[in-house]
Amino acid sequence: MSPQPDESVLSILGVPRPCVKKRSRNDAFVLTVLTCSLQAIAAPATAPGTTTTRVRQPYPHFRVIVLDDDVNTFQHVAECLLKYIPGMTGDRAWDLTNQVHYEGAATVWSGPQEQAELYHEQLRREGLTMAPLEAA
Repeated sequence: MSPQPDESVLSILGVPRPCVKKRSRNDAFVLTVLTCSLQAIAAPATAPGTTTTRVRQPYPHFRVIVLDDDVNTFQHVAECLLKYIPGMTGDRAWDLTNQVHYEGAATVWSGPQEQAELYHEQLRREGLTMAPLEAA
């Protein structure tokens, strides 16, 4: 006994029922579509004379800012920057620590929001005084 065609597959493919012809060969079902073409799914219509353009918005960048306080030592701030901020060098960490001390704040990292949130939270958990994240 040869298998029967699955009507749901035919309807998903968009094959109109009158265009389907069944035949059996060696107990295998063969589906022959007679001069019918599959119909493409129509795209949503736009008003005549209008065009749509897709504008790519850049991924927003945020700044991680460390604030000066009377609690943390230079050594602790520099070690935290080295530990949590990727690509940080000892000299850069020390320069940023001095900037925090003498200017009151320093942007220690700038980049995508999710990473900025991670670094901000890690530094905050180490006891550093942090400014709220700012859009760069």
